[in-house]
Amino acid sequence: MLGGIVLLCVVAVNVFSVLGGIFWKPFPGDFEMTEVGVAVAAFAFLPYCQLTGSNVSADIFTSGASPKTVAFLTLLGSIIAFFFSLLLMWRMYDGMLDQKAYNYITAILQFPHWIAYIPILISLALLAVASFLSARENIAQLRKA
Repeated sequence: MLGGIVLLCVVAVNVFSVLGGIFWKPFPGDFEMTEVGVAVAAFAFLPYCQLTGSNVSADIFTSGASPKTVAFLTLLGSIIAFFFSLLLMWRMYDGMLDQKAYNYITAILQFPHWIAYIPILISLALLAVASFLSARENIAQLRKA
């Protein structure tokens, strides 16, 4: 839900910027806000996609597979998502510290880059929890199959 709200804000900023360019003066730094907003929104969708099973899947390869094989592959995907989320959290945290240490800011709005990492790290932590819960459910499904 947060990802959708952030995307709506990004759309509003872009609409305001375009209308401002036509009728008034353009909105300064709109592309900087778009970059940050889209990145935050993309990561915010990941936990939801994991919990609902709406993440990337290759149904064409599993359409003829047995339920046990599909359950195993789904479990494997959840385990990979869990460890990948931990890896991304580690690297994004280090990246955030570097951005903060070197005082990187956007050119127009002077917005500190490291602040955008905070909601992304929260989303990755939620992805780790969602992946763990999915894996637990997948184990139960594998036992039933």
